[in-house]
Amino acid sequence: MLEMVKRKDEERRKKVRVHFRTQIIVEADTAKISMDGSSRDLSLNGIFINTDQKMPVNTPCKVKVLLSGMSPPLFLEMDGKVVRSDTSGIAVVFESMDIDSYTHLKNIVRYNVTNPDDVV
Repeated sequence: MLEMVKRKDEERRKKVRVHFRTQIIVEADTAKISMDGSSRDLSLNGIFINTDQKMPVNTPCKVKVLLSGMSPPLFLEMDGKVVRSDTSGIAVVFESMDIDSYTHLKNIVRYNVTNPDDVV
């Protein structure tokens, strides 16, 4: 399991973010959000999910992102925490994920960004 560690000198929003349409599931002890839709911002550090459903800030959660076109379907699974919730959706920062999810996530971002060399 990879723990997402932030360095003090690393700017908070320095990671490349992309739009990505697929099925996204967010699960917490108190709620489950499942939708086909898009993320406004998907990065190696987190995701903003366009939804009218709410989750309280600081709620620990699990984010599942479907990679369609595979048989059987593959879900990336990241542990995270809700850091923002507003009328347009929820923002989750990733706190940990397995190495396979990290590799697939990195490839998603790389293939959907203008300059793939920006993805570190």
